[in-house]
Amino acid sequence: MHDEKGSYYYPDPTDPQSRVYVRQGENGPEFRLWRADHPEVWERHGWLDEATLKAAAALYQARGNAANPMRLYDFAVARALLKEKP
Repeated sequence: MHDEKGSYYYPDPTDPQSRVYVRQGENGPEFRLWRADHPEVWERHGWLDEATLKAAAALYQARGNAANPMRLYDFAVARALLKEKP
């Protein structure tokens, strides 16, 4: 899907209030999270590549958090969106 911010997908199809935007970076897909209920997420966090996401997820889990934030980022979907980009 596409809008004024770019190409995106819903990381949880049951939650249309959260979107993950995708763009092509130098080292592959880059991601940026948007949430209707937390617009500051878009403002505070820029575009993130795979290495940055994996490092952040490792830190998050090292702090004892059981959730895996990498579930939000789907590289296969990102590549498909980037191929169909208008």
